Amino acid sequence: MAKKNFYTIWNGVKPGVYSSWNEAKAQVEGYEGAIYKSFPSKEAAEKAYNESPWLYVGKNAEKKKISYHTIPEIIKDSLSVDAACSGNPGLMEYRGVYVKTGEQIFHQGPYEQGTNNIGEFLALVHGLALLKQKNYNIPIYSDSANAIKWVKDKKCKTKLERVPENESLFYMIERAEKWLRENTYTTQIIKWETDKWGEIPADFGRK
Repeated sequence: MAKKNFYTIWNGVKPGVYSSWNEAKAQVEGYEGAIYKSFPSKEAAEKAYNESPWLYVGKNAEKKKISYHTIPEIIKDSLSVDAACSGNPGLMEYRGVYVKTGEQIFHQGPYEQGTNNIGEFLALVHGLALLKQKNYNIPIYSDSANAIKWVKDKKCKTKLERVPENESLFYMIERAEKWLRENTYTTQIIKWETDKWGEIPADFGRK
């Protein structure tokens, strides 16, 4: 009997985990920039789907992840946020990941004509708003000193030009700034020390 594989589609018509190649093929065939890989079990495929594809495909796939779980000063019951941008400006996306398990809690984008700094700012505000809404008293890690300062100042101090392609992104910035002005929060924001701890758990792995 042929061995059954499961297929993780990170970028395709409909990203997800598929149990047959015919289903998976329909999501990636002819799709520009498709990212996918097969796995021997559903558990492995689902785990990979909730992590960066670049841990499994591409030049960084064979590199070991630094195990931040063994570093005592990192608070494991926490949220980490990060952004990625292809170009400057370019396609930008951001996400939040639960540090203890590596589970992706939220993901937004990609958005056209964005920057990494904007993504880091929006990710941090998104995390603050979500934790307040859920009444979760856990800290947030960010590896961006700019984003942390912008959040403290309640202002996204980007120099990016506002153009029709990124109008929706600037609308999100305005909403984030409004939330910061109108809300208080007790969430501790902690700078992720990349030099000491390796890449932040929410990193997209595209460096």
